[in-house]
Amino acid sequence: MGAVVPLDGEDRSCLRCSGPTLVRKSLRRNVVTLKHGAFVAQETVRTCAGGCAQPAGRPVLLRSRDLARLAPPGGIYGYDLEVHVGLERHLRHRQREEVRADLIGEHGIALSTGQESLLAARFVRHLEALHWKRAPQLAEAMRDDGGYPMHIDATGEDGRGTTFVVYNPWRHWALGAWKLSTERADLVLPRLRQTAQAFGQPCAIMRDLGRAMIEAAGQLVREMEREVPILGCHAHLLRDVGKDLMKASHDELRELVRSHRLRTRLRSLARGLGRPLSVQLPMLRGNVESWARSATGHALPAGADGAAFVRSLAQWVLDYSVEGDGLGFPFERPYLDFYRRCRTIRRAADASLRKQSGDARGHRELLRLARILDPVLGDRAFAEVAARLARRADLFEQLRRALRLRPEGKTASATILSPALAAAELQDVRRAVERLGRDLRRRRPERGPAQDAREAIDIVLDHLDRHGGSLWGHAVRLPKKLGGGIRLVDRTNNALESFFRRMKHGERRRSGRKVLTCDFERLPAGAALVANLARPDYVKILCGSLDRLPEAFAELDAAQREEALADCKADARPLPDEEVLSRSVPCQDRALIRSEALHAWIQSAAQSRAPAAALNAR
Repeated sequence: MGAVVPLDGEDRSCLRCSGPTLVRKSLRRNVVTLKHGAFVAQETVRTCAGGCAQPAGRPVLLRSRDLARLAPPGGIYGYDLEVHVGLERHLRHRQREEVRADLIGEHGIALSTGQESLLAARFVRHLEALHWKRAPQLAEAMRDDGGYPMHIDATGEDGRGTTFVVYNPWRHWALGAWKLSTERADLVLPRLRQTAQAFGQPCAIMRDLGRAMIEAAGQLVREMEREVPILGCHAHLLRDVGKDLMKASHDELRELVRSHRLRTRLRSLARGLGRPLSVQLPMLRGNVESWARSATGHALPAGADGAAFVRSLAQWVLDYSVEGDGLGFPFERPYLDFYRRCRTIRRAADASLRKQSGDARGHRELLRLARILDPVLGDRAFAEVAARLARRADLFEQLRRALRLRPEGKTASATILSPALAAAELQDVRRAVERLGRDLRRRRPERGPAQDAREAIDIVLDHLDRHGGSLWGHAVRLPKKLGGGIRLVDRTNNALESFFRRMKHGERRRSGRKVLTCDFERLPAGAALVANLARPDYVKILCGSLDRLPEAFAELDAAQREEALADCKADARPLPDEEVLSRSVPCQDRALIRSEALHAWIQSAAQSRAPAAALNAR
């Protein structure tokens, strides 16, 4: 440690009785800050001359305010070091060794990885407390926008570590984040109430189509003084309809592909043809492309070019994912694309096999390819399942066109519209969806063999009937003092889902792991609020600038200590965690159920044999 720095407690009156204070003792403690490095603080501590005591009986102590602005009472590491570590870990998503190396190289401060994690957790707790303390100022800024739309959703990994977030997409602020054991209305509703109490009533609520979110949002609006539109996400509607329409057929087609080992055998063929040609492949690729461009018939080229051409045909089938646009099922139907490519190549192989050209080697390899693909023509189940999936995919695309919606916020037009024109376009979308509904009712076969068509249409109409009331009402009227007019709420929850994706991407960068199951379970919910620090308008309200964030944390701690002394309230016992009861195996119970003592008791009881008479008596 560095030099000893004397720090005297201020000569001030007691917070409890306003009486004089006396010097009680002098303490030394090690302190490490980013600005001053390591030093020893010699602090003079004062006490109330009248003998005021805390509820637990301990005397009221007055500590040095200068030292309290540098580090928490009893703490070694300063607020500025905490903020530095917290920003590096949770905002810039750097790994622990990277942060440690920078601290040693630039500031000469050596932290253990454990202490670094503790500082990062302390940073999240401080930020979360400061966020709620600044709620009135944040709410005032959002009132100048005409209010805020409350986007709500939860995310997690493998059903564990669920994080529920309330988000304002107009400002790109996370307004609140909590850990939930599961998505249940009775767990979501208190968080919505807390947000509405802190930031004011929202101008609209955007939610997914899950039962918990529907019930919680509906109950919150019933408790409000005014009507607030509850909006269902159009992207979730489209995704849910697509899954209900096509999942069974798509899974059935996938099982057919797997049962005939089509992809496995195609990969084996492509690898087997590529190995003996590996040295010649750079030249053969050019030859095959030139031949395909200039060929007038369906004959195969001779020699190595023929084998390379058959290899390219197999690879073309395996490259079926290029048919999609990266949005996943149900917006893509990869096995339907694979099946169609298999049929195309099988027919092309027939055309080439009828030609007496090329050489025996090329003919033999093309015949192998044809035999691999024979099931797509010989097994009638392929054609039946694919035809059913194609019909349902066409119905899905009709709804997709009516909604004019591209997932991830990509619309048919990239033009940025004024609020009035966007509202008019939304009305056009509504009319298109209603027109589609009327058309489907007219087209729906009442009887006869068209059972699949009837069931598919019923799926779409059922979703529109159940969620149609929440699909419209996105235009929010601004108050006259803000100039009047309207502002539109997003018709999808993509803003919050994009927030979750960025959050998970950062966690993968920070942890170095692809699977985030354990990381998300241990990640504090308040870490979601750290993303707000990338927004200058939020930082300005919170603390002025990031450089002043350590000062804001120190003031927050000082205010909490003074309030605790002034209120003279007994320490409250922690309330039972009611949320834990909603989960069968919460993480808090794992240490017990995995303990050797419990395991030994279970094994001992299981191996003991009770008398048969006693068991029968029971």
